[in-house]
This record gives sequence, C-alpha cells and structure tokens, in this order.
Amino acid sequence: MISQVRGTLVHRELDRVEILTAGGVAYECLIPLSVFESLPAEGGTVTLHTHLAVREDGWQLYGFSHAYERAVFQKLLGAKGVGPALALGILSALTPDRVVRALRDKDVLTLMRVPRVGRKKAEQIILDLADKIDTVGTAPTTGTAPSPGSDDAVRALITLGYNQVEAERAVRAVVEGGTHGEVSAIVRGALAKLTAK
Repeated sequence: MISQVRGTLVHRELDRVEILTAGGVAYECLIPLSVFESLPAEGGTVTLHTHLAVREDGWQLYGFSHAYERAVFQKLLGAKGVGPALALGILSALTPDRVVRALRDKDVLTLMRVPRVGRKKAEQIILDLADKIDTVGTAPTTGTAPSPGSDDAVRALITLGYNQVEAERAVRAVVEGGTHGEVSAIVRGALAKLTAK
C-alpha cells in the first residue's frame, strides 16, 4: 500500500499532480479541488496522503492534504454506487468536514449540490454511511471554533450563486478574521472577499 508520497511537484492540473520523489520515481495522483488550491508552485515540495485504487484496467493513486480527508474519501467508497471518481467529486464540491456533517445530519440537500448526485444517490449514500461516519476521526483543528451563523451564511452565499467550496472558504476567512454570530455580518464580509478577487 502506498500511503504517502513526498517529493517535488513537477506538474499540476486541476484534477491531478505529478510528484517526483527523492528516489527518482514520479507518481501521478488524482486530487480534489481543495488540494489543488493548497499546492505550492511547481518545483516546490509537497506531501500527499494517498489511497491506491486497484482495478482490472489499472492502478490509480488519489492524493489528499491530510489523513482525515483521505479517511472521508475511503468512507465514501463504502457507499453503494460510489466509486473513486464520484468520491473525489464530492470532496471537490464539499469540504471533508461538511461531508461528515451532511451524513451525520442526514442532509440530503447538501449532498445533492454535488454534480452527478441526485436525490436517490444522496439518500443511498446517507443510508449506507450515516451510522458509520463517526469512525473517520476528527478534522484537523484550525484553532478557530465554528461560528453559529457559519452554516446559514454559506447557504445564503450558495443561494446567491456561489458554489459550496468558495462559499465555505470565504465564510471561514471572515470567521477566522473575528466576525462571529450575526449571519448578515458574516455574509457581508464573505461577499467583500469574494468580489475582491
């Protein structure tokens, strides 16, 4: 089992990276969007926690920023009809912590925001995983407790047309900057960050 790859980032695309190890072997890893956004420039050093999928038509490595994200990916693979491509798509559309919360809360609508996940698929994933998701461990701590208004702020931004990942990132930045509680204040701060790009 290849559980981790560390080396020089020699190539990156939205959905994959190529990492050259010190031993001279280059590995291609498929990645979710969240990993792409945290990558260094090409030539920088990168470490990814990996999952090796072995199929009849070949082997494929999937890379993640931390072990928790990989654990959520592996848990998603346990749902009926969810293969590596769909599990990666779920983690590209939602943060690992949001996936876990959606499963625990049986939140069908959140899962339906993922491309290729309709109501029936979302319900099947929840049926298969809701009672098993607590075994993935805990998310890495960022040092900031979630604000009570964060989820409502994210929903408001999605209603305004932003996708889940950018909405959560903007809200997290506002909350970590010290804005808490009032949903309207969080939304205003997040909009300022999103429109400043």
